[in-house]
Amino acid sequence: MTHDHDQGLSWDLPRLVDRRLALGLLGGVGVASLLGCSTSETTTPTATPSATGTTADCATKIPEETAGPYPGDGSNGPNILTRSGIVRGDIRSSFAGSSGVARGVPLTIRLAVLQDCTPLAKAAVYLWHCDQEGRYSMYSNGVTNENYLRGVQETDAQGQVAFTSVFPAAYSGRWPHIHFEVYPSLSAASTGKGKLVTSQLALPSAACQAVYATDGYSASVRNLSQTSLGSDMVFRDGYQTQLATVTGGVSEGFVATLSMSV
Repeated sequence: MTHDHDQGLSWDLPRLVDRRLALGLLGGVGVASLLGCSTSETTTPTATPSATGTTADCATKIPEETAGPYPGDGSNGPNILTRSGIVRGDIRSSFAGSSGVARGVPLTIRLAVLQDCTPLAKAAVYLWHCDQEGRYSMYSNGVTNENYLRGVQETDAQGQVAFTSVFPAAYSGRWPHIHFEVYPSLSAASTGKGKLVTSQLALPSAACQAVYATDGYSASVRNLSQTSLGSDMVFRDGYQTQLATVTGGVSEGFVATLSMSV
């Protein structure tokens, strides 16, 4: 028997529109809320990125980068984008029949998407990263049956999205980072086609060092010491448009913000 929650993102989309019209929420509620996804304010600090900048800043597009071996978008193995429930703000837990929860220092990821120096509304951002132990759900040993730390959000009128997550590990050979793909719409994201960009966000050293001094990140201390932004295979050719601004602390959680042009 096939249940509604197994039909995929493309099955959700027309029903999402119907619910918006029925509730009169066309201008006021995000996609994740309409789907019943968690957007708890208690775990999401209020800082927001600016979707504006100088002409020189916004004219510089974020570079295209590899999605890596664990994209989960169907280009290398499993495809999470076809599963209903992937549109969500809180990506710490698995869904669609999986129940694992990623542990670690709280991290809110806020992105602003620009196109031609204008906020890009109603685009879709698919974001994913490794867990506290450097594992990628759906691929790594021990978490192949999990799909946590993966989610899609639709940009609002200011071109912004937010994800509630945990701080990723530093694994061997890579600087701490977060992957994302930007699609022109949710419907495009459901097919994994028509991407505007695939790129990566870099996390600053000071925040990484503070997090990796806490329980659960012991392996990250060594891995971080063995690489740098200047030597990382992705960021070594320039990371100015990819380095997030991070505020907060270990006790209250961190907020990483990045404004990008696509």
